[in-house]
Amino acid sequence: MPKPVPQTDPHPVAFIGAGPGDPELLTVKALRMLQEADVILHDRLVSAEIVALAGPDARVHDVGKEGFGPSIAQNAINALMVSEARSGARVVRLKSGDPTVFGRLDEELDALSDAGIGFTIVPGLTSASAAAAALGQSLTKRGRNAAVRFVTGHDMKGYADHDWRALAAPGEVAAIYMGKRAARFIQGRLLMHGAAPGTPVSIVENASRPDERILASTLGALAGDLDAASLSGPALLIYGLAPREAARPILPLLEELIR
Repeated sequence: MPKPVPQTDPHPVAFIGAGPGDPELLTVKALRMLQEADVILHDRLVSAEIVALAGPDARVHDVGKEGFGPSIAQNAINALMVSEARSGARVVRLKSGDPTVFGRLDEELDALSDAGIGFTIVPGLTSASAAAAALGQSLTKRGRNAAVRFVTGHDMKGYADHDWRALAAPGEVAAIYMGKRAARFIQGRLLMHGAAPGTPVSIVENASRPDERILASTLGALAGDLDAASLSGPALLIYGLAPREAARPILPLLEELIR
């Protein structure tokens, strides 16, 4: 078995937030480290345009996971990170959005810590911020909501334990990640706990990307509108906010007029 190459960098693994997809939303630090990396392990939702910014000699691995679809085992990703870092490589673990928001970051940090490997975290723009910008809205507003909730629709067990009564109160705002499949469940729970059927819910597909699409709905119509829209890209639900008319793309407006 070959001996590990001594690692001179005290933090050979960098967890980098790729943001919601637009390469121009990368931080300057993220871009520099991406171009200096020897090895890049990227998630499925990282856009091809961002992956293409890697240096010409970088070894790029797609280690993406897909909800209810094909996925690479987390243990395999951990092992690859550790082995590449021990070989002396500068490793970038490229995650969509921000690594600290629903990115399974702790499992990978634990693997590195157990192996005695240092790391650094470069934050990225989370998709909730990009979706709110697309809507022309603020996630918080004086007199409306002093807090915003980030929740995930992928963890159904976690959803069952959620404080639905608090979220159903007037003026609440929540960014719901990976919520398309759970939309009917979310709708039912909120209505059951007193949320008004007319509460606005905006769905932003492919936030910040050229094919970004906004679907304006309400809580009462949410599941049906999502079924009719047949969204295929990553989408984030903003509960409690409607698009500001001046910020809405022309295409969705035309679609609503045709319906």
